Amino acid sequence: SQVIVCFGIAVLLHQYIGFALVALLVEINSIFLHLRQILLMANLVHTTCYRLNSIINLGTYVVFRITTLAWMTRWLFLNRENVPPATYAVGTVGMAIMTPMNIILFYRLLRSDFFK
Repeated sequence: SQVIVCFGIAVLLHQYIGFALVALLVEINSIFLHLRQILLMANLVHTTCYRLNSIINLGTYVVFRITTLAWMTRWLFLNRENVPPATYAVGTVGMAIMTPMNIILFYRLLRSDFFK
């Protein structure tokens, strides 16, 4: 619901479109997260395909999730004077929700795929 609110603000106000587009970069990693889940369901954990996907998944996770969310948090902080208080609050809450979720998911991926 937080993501819908954030994208809704960008669409309805016709502002922060670039910020919303950067947020969509996170979804590039979703391709490899979903492929990982499919490979798990197909019981193909001990295959080269799964291992390759795990490595690509981790790389895209760092680039497209962690780095993107860090950039978005930094941008929001640096531009807090230029963003209306309500929009700033929604963005800050969004980053406060998404960043820990993604850090926890990253830890779980590392533990599951690399530190068995």
